[in-house]
Amino acid sequence: MLLTITISIFALVILNLLLLKFSSNKINRSVKENKKPIIFNPALDLEEKSEKLAPTGS
Repeated sequence: MLLTITISIFALVILNLLLLKFSSNKINRSVKENKKPIIFNPALDLEEKSEKLAPTGS
């Protein structure tokens, strides 16, 4: 009985791996080779905005 259960589980694992290998939902991904890098300009001055908060009453 233990041998039968072991063989059944082994067969199911093999079947699962075969289905995973030959699955039909393939994703086609295109490779973009001419992608230019993004250059951040550190010379930009970021102004801090002071926001006036309303009183909450607590």
